[in-house]
Amino acid sequence: MIALLAVSVAGLGAQLIHHGVYRHMVGGWRAPLGIELYADGLSLLLIAATVVVGAGVSVYATGYFREPDAARFWPLWLFLLAALDALFLSRDIFNIYVTLELLGLSAVALAALGEGRDVLGGAMRYLLATLLGSLLYLLGVAMLYHAFGTLDIGLLVERIAPTPAAWAALALMGAGLCLKTALFPLHFWLPPAHAGAPAPISAALSALVVKASFYVLLRMWIDVFGTLAGAADVVFGLLGAAAILWGALQALRQVRLKLLVAYSTVAQIGYLFIAFPLAAASALAGWEAVAYLALSHALAKAAMFLAAGNMMRFGGHDRISDLNRMAQHLPLSTWAFALAGVSIMGLPPSGGFVGKWLLLQAALAQGRWEIAAVVIAGGLLSAAYIFRVIGQAFTQTSVMAPCEANRVSLSMEWSALLLACGSVMLGFIAPLILSVLGIGHPFAMTGGAL
Repeated sequence: MIALLAVSVAGLGAQLIHHGVYRHMVGGWRAPLGIELYADGLSLLLIAATVVVGAGVSVYATGYFREPDAARFWPLWLFLLAALDALFLSRDIFNIYVTLELLGLSAVALAALGEGRDVLGGAMRYLLATLLGSLLYLLGVAMLYHAFGTLDIGLLVERIAPTPAAWAALALMGAGLCLKTALFPLHFWLPPAHAGAPAPISAALSALVVKASFYVLLRMWIDVFGTLAGAADVVFGLLGAAAILWGALQALRQVRLKLLVAYSTVAQIGYLFIAFPLAAASALAGWEAVAYLALSHALAKAAMFLAAGNMMRFGGHDRISDLNRMAQHLPLSTWAFALAGVSIMGLPPSGGFVGKWLLLQAALAQGRWEIAAVVIAGGLLSAAYIFRVIGQAFTQTSVMAPCEANRVSLSMEWSALLLACGSVMLGFIAPLILSVLGIGHPFAMTGGAL
């Protein structure tokens, strides 16, 4: 299945490179009667990230799950991948709602596959949050359709006007999507859900699922609302800065490895939002930084959760203080965590460095020293909690090695390591990624001309 998706993405990429933006009218019906599927450079890169992370998680899951969990995992996992691809190709705001619902329900079901009351509690909190987010988004869709008579994004761009209905829809849809993306302070559901889920599911939730709702928010912001949003970009910037600092400080306080990685996700999401005020003044530089950070975070965070899952499987726990000598027992997993950490910290030559460098360039070009300071402070705090784990993993003590039943398969170790290497390799192919990102000019801010 993943191989077929990879072939499809390669074909779509060739189509975009040679012919530009791809449009497909489902059933041959044009909008507003039909639904249009749409692909440009931004959607292509996110679909490609879905394939890469999906392949790594799938290989990892073959060694991780045993019956009967495997029988429950694979249908839900393939359903989630299909919902992600459908969302990234959607050009109709109600069709986006449908894909968000399918994605959320499959993600919650996957998060509930673990054992224990904490797992069930985290999944239930996730379910309530994703349903509330979908409801707010749907209310915004209803208001836009009532006011402007269309659900197609292309037609909506032509008809939208700065009216109270449009502003109310922006507020409702923005709040719902921020809740699904776990932007501070709406992140309350993310740490228990991501930390409690099985490792491959935690990787998928952090790497892909939260990026899907952010992608919808970004599309709506750029294509539909544009300058209609007023000072909302400042609000997003402030919340993003708070997420970076608060999430990193919470990660430093954790005693469990998976909770540390989960709070790291809260912090890294902040970087995606801190670019909004920068992009309002210089769209291309800010949005390129956002796209690159989203890609590098997807690969790095998937690798970190898979590596954490290996350590937990090997030792039977994920207490950071008891991870000593892990580098000797699981060298590939330790290196995977370290390489992914390089990208999370934003050190060269990783993809995280390219994204944060673009962000810093945009901030300094506009004289936004406060944003540059938050980016640098977030990197330093990230280094603190990542080196805390790495230092403990290389500590040598006389602790006995776990029993043979807790050994981790090579496929699970290599899955984490290859994804981590991919997050670093993104730094070497920045010109290619940015050229693909420019296909169709996704950051042209078409919604700004009201």
